Amino acid sequence: MKFDTVIVGGGLAGLLCGIRLSRGGQRCAIVSRGQSALSFSSGSLDLLSRLPDGTAVQDTAAGLAALETLAPEHPYSLIGAGRVYQYAREAQSLLAKCGLKFQGDASAPHRRVTPLGMTRPAWLSPPEVPLSPRKGEHICVVGINGFADFQPHLAAATLRKQGLRVTATDIDLPLLDNLRDNPSEFRAVTIARQLDQDSHFAELCAALRPLSETHDAIWFPACFGLTDDKVYTRLNAELACPLYLLPTLPPSVPGMRMQTLLQQQFIRSGGAWMPGDEVLRATLDNNMVSQLWTRRHEDIPLRADHVVLASGSFFSNGLVAGRDGVREKVFGLDVLHSPDRASWYRDNLFDAQPWQQFGVRTDATLRGQLQGETLQNLYVIGSVLGGYDAIHQGCGGGICAVTALHVAQQICAPGGFE
Repeated sequence: MKFDTVIVGGGLAGLLCGIRLSRGGQRCAIVSRGQSALSFSSGSLDLLSRLPDGTAVQDTAAGLAALETLAPEHPYSLIGAGRVYQYAREAQSLLAKCGLKFQGDASAPHRRVTPLGMTRPAWLSPPEVPLSPRKGEHICVVGINGFADFQPHLAAATLRKQGLRVTATDIDLPLLDNLRDNPSEFRAVTIARQLDQDSHFAELCAALRPLSETHDAIWFPACFGLTDDKVYTRLNAELACPLYLLPTLPPSVPGMRMQTLLQQQFIRSGGAWMPGDEVLRATLDNNMVSQLWTRRHEDIPLRADHVVLASGSFFSNGLVAGRDGVREKVFGLDVLHSPDRASWYRDNLFDAQPWQQFGVRTDATLRGQLQGETLQNLYVIGSVLGGYDAIHQGCGGGICAVTALHVAQQICAPGGFE
């Protein structure tokens, strides 16, 4: 099977790259092994929250400029601060065209509220996610009776410590009684499949309406909206005060909605989606990837002018740690890591962990390297890249979006920049 570009991995980075390439006229395929890390995402994306030395980033442009000096191997530093900023804005536009609404802007991070009532920086957040609340508002944090993956009283206690006026309560929804019989089924996704049904809207609205009449805002777990925001929009039209949603423990409804909408857009744009498959090995000729061999098409290789690796980090099995070090699973690419295992981690769990910065080594164009040689048609994007700490630096979503568009730009217009 012949394509212009084959992308290995169907998460945020792979999908954004595939959509951009397809919109540029490429015949593109994505090989996706299974559920991506998006299903475990809060639905918010971060661009750059902290520098490697721990300094908080208030001005994104200034933070990106400082990063080039502090961390020259960071993917943003390889791409260049000016281009990162432009790609971030392009990503916002592309996400909107895919039906994903966001609040926020690349110029400065905002602070979103977490399920435990804390706040953390973000680049983009769904419009239903509450931002730092204003003091004086009477907020009601509402849970669902029996739903263990969201604890309104814990969130309320944290918010009160910040000087906010907060009430916590649970509501009963008899329509979910069939799920309560099996605790393993009483999860956000299975609840959403019930609450997204038109026939159940009246019961949900009736349970929330009295609370909306005595509070300035309701914060509810994100347990509806698997494919769209219709229920959220209808509730805000019916209730007496604004309704906001907080993500729950994974699997995440906002993350799964993002995955679904991006996947649908990729297919609509003409891309070939290959789910439940994985690339097992590759044929290399003269520093070029000539063929890809997959588990489901073991006798029929995939051929492409360009190959993009978006297989994810340790969580997605794109990187594998062993006794002898860390390896990239598909091509065996050079990996940025320390050979001394004792230096991989810090004893304090909450410190920045060195292993978080392990990943594939590339050149400035994000082409992968094998034994020091650059593979001319193999690009690397997303969390499989090395040189950054997505958690400590708050840049995971931005890395996926920016590197995806940077590589798509080079494939569509080599040597140029729009």
